[in-house]
Amino acid sequence: MFTGIIETMGTVASVSRSGTNADIWMESSITPELKIDQSVSHNGICLTVVEIHLPKYRVTAVEETLAKTNLGNWKQGDRINIERAMKIGDRLDGHFVQGHVDAVATCVSKQTLQGSWLFRFRFPEAFAALVIEKGSVCLNGVSLTAFNVANNELSVTIIPYTYDHTNFSAIEAGTTVNVEFDVLGKYLLRQQELKA
Repeated sequence: MFTGIIETMGTVASVSRSGTNADIWMESSITPELKIDQSVSHNGICLTVVEIHLPKYRVTAVEETLAKTNLGNWKQGDRINIERAMKIGDRLDGHFVQGHVDAVATCVSKQTLQGSWLFRFRFPEAFAALVIEKGSVCLNGVSLTAFNVANNELSVTIIPYTYDHTNFSAIEAGTTVNVEFDVLGKYLLRQQELKA
């Protein structure tokens, strides 16, 4: 379980394919603190640390992950948002994030404001019921508040700190991001479907 508050950014050192899997070697300032079998969020994707050779560590993504996320587009040098799993007793500064990406969303516009950045994203219509005005949404691992929600589009505003300390600074119109919708909304929608 994560919170959507990014701890640091890591850099993709290499990506290779093995059958239907992808092996990714990452470099990060927290590598010395990691251990084998630890769950770490990478752009919102929960991946398990399987190998460590300082200053790098390796994670593996399976076919399902590659199909649901933008990980298949990662390349050497890409900056990735990193968050380790939350500890019991920690403050929950963001919202409950599982690291289970639902789909990818596409940036349709980016606007520089006076002191912030306004992003507009489009996501698959099948998930439209899971987004509410002023509700929580996780984009590339970042806990954000959705607004101007209209069917399968939403807007988010990024403050300077988040812009400088996450990979939102690299997002432009046409960029895809990983999106995880609020788990509470998923359970409520499922209950309604079962009652119907």
